[in-house]
Amino acid sequence: MNPLRVFEVVARTQNLTLAAQELHVSQSAVSRQIAVLETYLGVELFRRERHGVTLTRAGQSYAEEVVPAFDAVATATARLLRSTSQGALRVRTYTTFAAKWLIPRLPDFQAQFPSIEVRIDNAIPDVDFDRDPADLAIQFGDGRWPRVHSDMLFGDEIEPVCTPAYLQSHKASRGKSLQPLLKHRLLVSHYRRADWDDWLAFAQMGDAAQDTERMSFGSSVMTWQAALDGLGIAIGQTSMLKSELESGRLIRPFDLPYRRDKAYYLVRPLVQRESRKIVAFRDWLLETVAKEGGKSEA
Repeated sequence: MNPLRVFEVVARTQNLTLAAQELHVSQSAVSRQIAVLETYLGVELFRRERHGVTLTRAGQSYAEEVVPAFDAVATATARLLRSTSQGALRVRTYTTFAAKWLIPRLPDFQAQFPSIEVRIDNAIPDVDFDRDPADLAIQFGDGRWPRVHSDMLFGDEIEPVCTPAYLQSHKASRGKSLQPLLKHRLLVSHYRRADWDDWLAFAQMGDAAQDTERMSFGSSVMTWQAALDGLGIAIGQTSMLKSELESGRLIRPFDLPYRRDKAYYLVRPLVQRESRKIVAFRDWLLETVAKEGGKSEA
């Protein structure tokens, strides 16, 4: 391929000096590569004349096919690079993460990088960068996925949440025990169905909720909205409910968080031309998590 590339440049420029400059090599190196190709083909491609080189008839015929082929390769390469380095930054993540964590913080990113458009795609399955139109993804797991780089954002901390009014209405009338709360309706997120059982086992309160009614919702966002509307008590993810907990709209009656082994990660392709938009978003995301103390909590 290297002699062919040299031939294409010489044929296009009709000048050894210009070809050497474009290829960033010496003129003698250009001449050697042409000689290699001519020896391989058994055909003279250029006439060496006093004032330079000209294509032979065979060389001209060969150039008419080789030069367009290299043009096609250059065009395809430029198109591929544009698709990965230009245009909007495509971020794939879960609806809950986007709604409760990412979107509330995006104004800060846009203020720092107003020229970078961010498009958020919501999906549940793990990303496949060969299949899915995404530059980056934020997903939940142990951080060990094939063919990707992963940066841990923060761990998964869960515990029951409800409104202050719900607590007042359903706690034990006497004493300080909160276990009676678990006799009333438990709100369950479809994609995190194990959260209640995991927390109950951790807190050693499984018996208290053994026969309790459970109401299921299609997402954690809907489950937490049901808790806000007083329908029951839900399992909350501390990192996602910062606003509701700080404002007091939701409270943690048991104050007994369970920190699991899995976490949220930023993932990107193992082989990737890291454009400015990707580097900027990754740096901003990691800085934001560090600033908010996410890593120390995980």
